Amino acid sequence: MLTDNFGRQISYLRLAVTDRCNLRCQYCMPAHGIDIVDRKELLTFKEMYRITRVLSELGVNKVRLTGGEPFVRKDFIKFLEMLSFNDKLEEINITTNGVLIVNHIKELEALKVKTINLSIDSLDKANFAKITRRDVFDDVFKTLEALERSTLNLKLNCVVQSDVNTHEIIDFIELTKHKNLAVRFIEEMPFNGKGQRNMKEEWNYNKILNKIKSNYSNITPLISDKSSTSHNFKVQDYKGAFGIIPAFTRTICDDCNRIRITSTGMFKNCLFDNGVFNIRDFIRQGANNDDLKQLFMSIVKQKPKNGFIAEANRNNDVSESMSTIGG
Repeated sequence: MLTDNFGRQISYLRLAVTDRCNLRCQYCMPAHGIDIVDRKELLTFKEMYRITRVLSELGVNKVRLTGGEPFVRKDFIKFLEMLSFNDKLEEINITTNGVLIVNHIKELEALKVKTINLSIDSLDKANFAKITRRDVFDDVFKTLEALERSTLNLKLNCVVQSDVNTHEIIDFIELTKHKNLAVRFIEEMPFNGKGQRNMKEEWNYNKILNKIKSNYSNITPLISDKSSTSHNFKVQDYKGAFGIIPAFTRTICDDCNRIRITSTGMFKNCLFDNGVFNIRDFIRQGANNDDLKQLFMSIVKQKPKNGFIAEANRNNDVSESMSTIGG
């Protein structure tokens, strides 16, 4: 089993299948985009499957596929079919911006996919276009409605941005009144290609929660899994729920059960570290599965206690794009 030096068992992999994205969200990257890598530098789907299989034999039973935008990578559905053959995986989840998936929902329902996290940071068409720098709100909202009608679990990811969408927080809560979905408000992070958050006012976990509480008197905390990334709540008699992810203030680190692998094969013990080891190069140099298992067990031992220590141990400033890291 994969266990770090703090006794935390690693059971959750976030795997980026590409660094490319068809949107240009302001909190993720500059308007001109990022310097994408040559396709030969990306992990192949065969390499991704092998990595995932080896990790699943060490106790990883949950995989979240991210990007960039995973659906921009050719044959992504075929990779999902391949991954669904892994009998040791209990669930496959996907984070997407929703622009390209509406015609694939039936296929996703037939696979081992359990939850779709749909990134949507505004419910206003003009504001959505301002945030994403693309006019695709109608496509994304169509996807939202189609996913809600499907058998897949639906979560909405909303990055809370000062002076950009904070006035819409209550609108998102109201979505849960009649829709069977969960909204996740996420603290803005510095992974936007510039290394600094664009916040005129600090919208952290407490401020977001207080904003919601000032509008509702009947909020109930929900019991979450020990390693949940969000603190979850429900407005009484509302169909859905909401949660807040303290991604920047990092009050969820103590029970962390997650590792990340970027689209180029960089193993990350923490969102805030700058990479521990390149798995892609190790595989292409001839490593066998036993070599991979030994490697994974050894580098997980390097997992820092929390994100603040990981950031302090970096040899450079935080300047990468979330699209490069893996959403």
